[in-house]
Amino acid sequence: MTITASQVKTLRERTGAGMMECKKALVETGGDMEAAVELMRKAGLAKADKKAGRVAAEGAIVIRQAADQQRAALVEVNCETDFVAGGDVFKAFAEEVAQLVLEQQPADRDALMAASMQSGETVEATRRNLVAKIGENINVRRFESVSGGDALAYYLHGSRIGVAVALAGGDAELARDIAMHIAASNPRYLDEASVDPDELDKEREILTSQAQDSGKPAEIVAKMVEGRLRKYLAEITLVGQPFVKDPDISVGKLLKQAGATVVAYSRLEVGEGVEKKAENFADEVMAQVRGA
Repeated sequence: MTITASQVKTLRERTGAGMMECKKALVETGGDMEAAVELMRKAGLAKADKKAGRVAAEGAIVIRQAADQQRAALVEVNCETDFVAGGDVFKAFAEEVAQLVLEQQPADRDALMAASMQSGETVEATRRNLVAKIGENINVRRFESVSGGDALAYYLHGSRIGVAVALAGGDAELARDIAMHIAASNPRYLDEASVDPDELDKEREILTSQAQDSGKPAEIVAKMVEGRLRKYLAEITLVGQPFVKDPDISVGKLLKQAGATVVAYSRLEVGEGVEKKAENFADEVMAQVRGA
């Protein structure tokens, strides 16, 4: 049976697959377009399953804010290379997922992946089809929502770091400044009250041991420990850190001057915590030479 260029073109437009793959599918199905689409979808999903174990540590952070500016959604979508992350198809998928999170507020990742996109397919089905089309593992890794307070704003550092901040008091400009600071300084906690007590006890123990080695009297050791502990807390808490736009003032003092407090914030960074494969190209070439 002769497969026309027009048939191949139509199938390519519907599936996004390569010309030869489309022609092969049409030949196998005797020119039946719908059967060819189904065949390619099955083959694509099989490819997606094979790529599921590959590390996807590149990608993008996308943020969407509600029209009333009272809520924001942050989403991390990953792929394997920055080349794909910069592509229009990947960006469109990530942006639609972020908008879906904003509008539907899914309870967890499973609920998000089961939600329907504009195409009528679920996020998971769309993701798997995208893997088959692009040829890289793609993963909707996590999402966060930020809301509450009187002012909410966000900051995106390129597409790799995203922060949203909600304030009680203050205004959107201050919220954006705080978001920018969080993007740059990455505080682990909001304030001293939110620090893990076990971590605080462990740090105090370490500082005490260090101070005791100085041979100073116990009362001096106690003051040394408390001083160093205050410095440590200033480093790891948002309100204790020097404000990036004016290091002479702490974020806590800046907020106090504006009569504002942080109600909630979220910071996502692409690939954060993902164990990346260490590439050793010399070893890779040597392995190929030995194999040959």
